[in-house]
Amino acid sequence: EVQLVESGGGWVQPGGSLRLSCAASGFVFSSFAMTMTWVRQAPGKSFEWVSTISAGGVRTYADSVRGRFTISRDNALNTVYLQMDSLTPEDTAMYYCAADAWVAPSRWADVSAYMYWGQGTQVTVSS
Repeated sequence: EVQLVESGGGWVQPGGSLRLSCAASGFVFSSFAMTMTWVRQAPGKSFEWVSTISAGGVRTYADSVRGRFTISRDNALNTVYLQMDSLTPEDTAMYYCAADAWVAPSRWADVSAYMYWGQGTQVTVSS
């Protein structure tokens, strides 16, 4: 059974940083070419794609976070990370880790392309 467990969320003041982690189990995502993605959902809004990293380490970001967020993965630990810097209140949301076996690059930003989802971790940015 595939499981994704996020951690690292919390409250931070504007301009601060947080590092989210997503631990995967039930598959070895380096072996199965798993595409890993972060998605967020603010209160009352739909899901918003944030960032994707391919099995080969190719990274892509939404315009709203590019230059502030960094996605990375540690295949030995089956873990993907999201380093979030220069946070603003607009980044407040539930952050989800999502994954699937080889998602085509043309679909990386399509949240419906991912079969496996974690339970989410809340990020709140306020003063």
